[in-house]
Amino acid sequence: MKTKNSKNLKFKALVDSGCTHTGIDKQLVKEKRIQTKLINFSFEVFNTNRTKNGEMIRVVPLEIEINGYKEQLEAAVTDLNRTDMFLGHD
Repeated sequence: MKTKNSKNLKFKALVDSGCTHTGIDKQLVKEKRIQTKLINFSFEVFNTNRTKNGEMIRVVPLEIEINGYKEQLEAAVTDLNRTDMFLGHD
């Protein structure tokens, strides 16, 4: 994956068809010093057991490449309990 400021990153992502948005772990963002972007709206993030995870106000613009296919997306910065990324169906 490549961040907006052209920082190349490699990490594992969980493909989650039940996830409405792609998310990236806030601890990973902090540790790797990944550039984020403030969005002009917010929404609540819930876990699979319907407990509130927090409020999403920042995203990471990314370019993902899988087997030669490239996609631009914005991953919501949230607590994924040390899972690097969830790829949702957004």
